[in-house]
Amino acid sequence: LSSKPPEPDRGSEPRASTQGWESAPGIDVQLYIMSFLSPQDLCHLGSTNQYWSLTVRDPLLWRYFLLRDLPSWSSVDWKSLPDMEIFNKSFSELNDNALYDYMTIYKKSCPPSRHLKSSRPTYGALTTFLVQSLITQAEPRFALFGPGLEELDESLVRRMMTCPEILPVAGLPQRQIHGIGSGVSFQFNNHRIFNILTLYSTTSMERKRARTEQTVTVNKMFYQENSIGGNQQAVHYNVIAQVKKVCEVVDGFIYVANAEAHKKHDRQDEFAHILAMIDPTLGPPNRPVLVLSCTSEVGIKRIPCVYMAHQLQLNLLNQPWMVQDTVAATLSGLLNGIEWILGEVECKNAP
Repeated sequence: LSSKPPEPDRGSEPRASTQGWESAPGIDVQLYIMSFLSPQDLCHLGSTNQYWSLTVRDPLLWRYFLLRDLPSWSSVDWKSLPDMEIFNKSFSELNDNALYDYMTIYKKSCPPSRHLKSSRPTYGALTTFLVQSLITQAEPRFALFGPGLEELDESLVRRMMTCPEILPVAGLPQRQIHGIGSGVSFQFNNHRIFNILTLYSTTSMERKRARTEQTVTVNKMFYQENSIGGNQQAVHYNVIAQVKKVCEVVDGFIYVANAEAHKKHDRQDEFAHILAMIDPTLGPPNRPVLVLSCTSEVGIKRIPCVYMAHQLQLNLLNQPWMVQDTVAATLSGLLNGIEWILGEVECKNAP
């Protein structure tokens, strides 16, 4: 996917024929002028009369808006992700009978026009000894994991623990989970308490040594199984026993993805790790997945969240998910993601 918007000169590209357009003088000039208006202004213009209602729906115009604006959107979810097909096909490949309704796609995908809460069926909370020993049973529980916990220069977890004005810590860290994680209770909006179980791929000493020596550590949360599918070898992961117990009792998952564009990423491997954690045999189905698309600092060139969703193949998941741009140093975007996943859990637990 390319974040470069198309050229503003669209006279050489075909356009959908709409009844009444051919007789309108200066239609190319009108469309060029409209490309400088905001999508909101265009919608208002289209409500004035039938002619403008047809004119503002030009698919090439809205495709331009979509490719221009989506890199700046800070979130995308399972209901609003634009289909990959609209990026892979050039406009000239489409004919009048196969044009996408880009205006509808834009309005569906644009963050200000969508609702982040859903109304999925509810499910009962699991209660086990692990729940009672780690955290208060009434608190929603989320497993926090992903390469963004360890690859970023700024620690997201450390900032969460030391910024009470943004996300107050509601209690002391709970017991360690076999050296790879711990449970911490936080307070959202001064009254909603939830618990995050942070799962690292290695111990703190191993992470420190790897940073000092600039080496790559082995992820100890997963073990690999190779399976043959057709003519292609697929990689399948399982989680270790300690992590499996956590997956069985959490209400959702928070995956921290490294969104820094200058670094190399193995998204296929990351997708396999996500699948291992949300395995339906380990707990209730349809538990929400929040992806924090994270950079260390403000100003670092990031991978847009829409592109991140496609790279991680989140459209293949069977549960609600959301990708939220986040900055570790400032925690910007974090509360938006927390509000979404808490809303998902509350919808499921509603009577």
